[in-house]
Amino acid sequence: MTPLYVLTKKEYVQMFRDFKVIWLPLVFMFLGATQPVVTYYLSSILTALGGNQGITIDPSMTQQDGAHVMAATLGSQFDQLGIMIIVISMMGIIQSDKANGMLDFILTRPVKVGSYIGGKLFSNFSIVAVSVTFGYLVSYLYVNFLFNNISLLNMMMALVCYNLWIFFVITYTAMISTIFNGQGVIALISIVCLLMLKIVCGLSPMLDLFNPAGMSQHAVKILITGSVDPYLYGNILITIIRVFLTITISHQWISEKKYYKE
Repeated sequence: MTPLYVLTKKEYVQMFRDFKVIWLPLVFMFLGATQPVVTYYLSSILTALGGNQGITIDPSMTQQDGAHVMAATLGSQFDQLGIMIIVISMMGIIQSDKANGMLDFILTRPVKVGSYIGGKLFSNFSIVAVSVTFGYLVSYLYVNFLFNNISLLNMMMALVCYNLWIFFVITYTAMISTIFNGQGVIALISIVCLLMLKIVCGLSPMLDLFNPAGMSQHAVKILITGSVDPYLYGNILITIIRVFLTITISHQWISEKKYYKE
């Protein structure tokens, strides 16, 4: 068995022990269901709570196009609370190994830094991607039931684009976890920087080209318009380059700190 396989298996075992393989998909499934359900039943909810006095509810709200509701699931649920949950669940991805001495122990064995980082990223991205996909599919089912059908092809294309943005979120959080020691600091820096990338997204097509959060914006556009933005392919290339950059920084930081010796 290769070191990469062993380290990946170790991560999966730890995620089972922490019940991450259960609670993380459930959280995203809840987020995925929230947007279409709340949008459709908003007027009824306000009436039931007696809080609609003086509030005018646009009757067209419950008649929104399903694509817009799905786009809101990505933009309002996953890109805000979802990103925070991902960062918090991963803030100790490398920091915890540094703190308890496990990193020193692993890298004094015949294990390369690349195998260690690869095992971490592959295992964590797979569980996060599955969780996001489950939540996305739950939202898709609710939207098709409460609103109208959405093109399956557009839905899948949007999901692929969005998961590339999620991959950057994971590699960026891992990089911050490598550099800093306090989990609170790691979470704060990661959340603030990632949300800032999301906030500035959409200001300019050229700016979005260099912004990894632009992948989320492209996913939203695919859902709403059903067409591919001409900047998409450039954004994919630059996002992949940034992913490799964050991985390289993590690799160099661990190597220069002499966690691993030839």
